[in-house]
This record gives sequence, C-alpha cells and structure tokens, in this order.
Amino acid sequence: MNNLTLGLLGALLATNQPQALSNLVQEQTGVAVVVPGVEDPETQELRDLMEKDDAALDEVNSWMSSNRPAATDTNASAAFSHKVKDRLDEVKSSYEHFLRNHPNNARGYLAYGSFLTDIGDEEGAKVQYDNSKQLDPKNPAVWNQLANYYGEAGSLTNAFADYTEAIRLDPTEPVYYQNFATTVYLYRKDAREFYGITEQQVFDKALDLYQQAMKLAPGDLVLATDYAESYYGIRPLRTNDALVAWTNCLKICKDDNEREGVLVHLARIKISAGRFDEAQAHLDAVTNPVFGELKNRLERSLADHKQPVTNSPAPPARVETVTAPSPVGPTNPPPPPPDAVKLEAGPPPQREQKPQ
Repeated sequence: MNNLTLGLLGALLATNQPQALSNLVQEQTGVAVVVPGVEDPETQELRDLMEKDDAALDEVNSWMSSNRPAATDTNASAAFSHKVKDRLDEVKSSYEHFLRNHPNNARGYLAYGSFLTDIGDEEGAKVQYDNSKQLDPKNPAVWNQLANYYGEAGSLTNAFADYTEAIRLDPTEPVYYQNFATTVYLYRKDAREFYGITEQQVFDKALDLYQQAMKLAPGDLVLATDYAESYYGIRPLRTNDALVAWTNCLKICKDDNEREGVLVHLARIKISAGRFDEAQAHLDAVTNPVFGELKNRLERSLADHKQPVTNSPAPPARVETVTAPSPVGPTNPPPPPPDAVKLEAGPPPQREQKPQ
C-alpha cells in the first residue's frame, strides 16, 4: 500500500474529511483540489466579515427607527451620531485590516465597496470597486456596482456601458437587466443621445430590458411593479400594455394587501382610459384601511370624469394629487399620463449585488 493510499485511508477517518482529502492530494501530488463545501480560511474570514457588516447595518437601522433622538435635542443628537459612527467605523476597520492582509482579494474589495455604498460613502465605494475590477474584471457584480455608481454620479455613458458588460458576463442575472432598464428609463435624453434613437425607442428599450428581467424572475412582484409603473411616463399612454402589466402583477400577488395595492393602480389606468365601471369595481374591492384615503380620492376623481357634458358651463374636473402606496413598497411611478389622477413617487433604488 503506497503513501497516497495510506493517506487517503487516514483522510476518510478524519473529522473534516473533505478538507483533509484536499490537503492530502495537494501534498502528495502538488495539485490543488477544490472540494465542494470547503472554504479556505481567507474565504471564511471574508464571509464572517460580511456577516459582521450585515449585523452592524441592521443594528444601526434599528437605532434609527426606534432610538433616534429629536433634532431639537442637540446634545443627544450629537451623542447618537457619534454612537452610529463608532459602530460603522468598527466594520470599516475590519475591512481595512482584512485587505491589508489579503491585498489581492477581489471579493473583499467588492464587499467593502458595497458596505461603503450602504453607508453613503459613494466615492469611497468607487475606489474599492475599481480595485476589485482590476483584480477580477470577469466578475459581473463589480460592473453592476460601478454602473450603479455612474448612474448616480451622472456619468451615463459609463453606466450604460458597464451594465452592458455585466449582462455580457452573466446574462442570467435579472438584477442587471432591471437596473439597466431603470437607468435607461430615467435618463431618456442621455439614452437617446448614446444610442441614437428616438424617445419612443428609448421607452421600448427600457421595457424590453424589464421584460428580459421578468423572464428570469417571473415571480418577483417588485420587478413586475417597476415595469408596470414605467407605463405612467409614456405618452401617449399605452393603455392595453399597461393593463396587461398590472394584470400580471395581480397574478403574482401573495396576499390581500399586495392585491389591493395593484387594484388601485388598475383603477387609475382604467379611469384614464374611460373604463369607469371597471375602475369602480376595482375600487369596490379595496377594503384595507391603508388605501382608504387614496380610494376616496380616486372615487372623487372617477365621479368628476363621469360627469355628463352639458351646454352650461361646469366647473373644471378635480385632478387629485396623491401619493399611491405601492403593493410592494416604494417604487417608481414616473410622471402620470394626461387626464389621469397624479400619483407621484420616487424612482426605485438601484439593486446591489454583494459577493456571495
């Protein structure tokens, strides 16, 4: 029985069999073996650090929501800010220590950049993303993060190019298509100039990117809602396409709250399209008090739209300006179509992709 055979027998008897086997083969043959489920110490250290990162952010968010002092209490506010800074500085120091010890760890730079993005240090994050890209230019996640940065910073040419590269490297990740679609949609003038196309073609490009994302994540209601809301900014309103998009959202809702949120949007589109009876039926199905004020406003707008035209002058129809709660939280209704209730909200945040 040769040494390798004896070693294999010993590895099988070891507590950590996969790691022992990997170490043995490398020692005997000089060939490194990657064993599924086994992490080297450097990878495990980074994973632990990322968990520490998440825990710190969760803790700070909890402080912000439950223990934040009133702005008028100057001393308490200063002490609170110092407490938050100290907690986040712990994580920053841990990342910097890790990267000093492992200066060629591309995933470490990417994770650190993502943490800095989360705490609002966009420029610091950009430095770390560049470091990661230099070490591992084939990682699509770092191209997505850089594209997000450029989109926020206003360098749209770089954003468009970097989303394209992320998708080229991994065409199966829906987040890349979703972020790319949102950026094209929001920065239509830049997209027109970059691609040499008309505004309607820009809308088509953004919608196509959303559709590709939804093919990869058909049950993602946030994604489907972003796509459906994008129709609000297209003129003339593509009524049928918008109704199909919101109907798809309705199909993938998981609870009554989500369903009623979608019904609000369906009612809005149908008021704009003159399909008043269907709009009323949707509003009648909305019973959650969360939507009560909005439902009342939409019903008043519906009544105004249904007023018959007479020969005598009539007061102008009321156009309500309200904020529509999304079925899945804040997303991105762009400017509303003409002759419709105005439902304003902010654009969706770009989606990060941290190292796995």
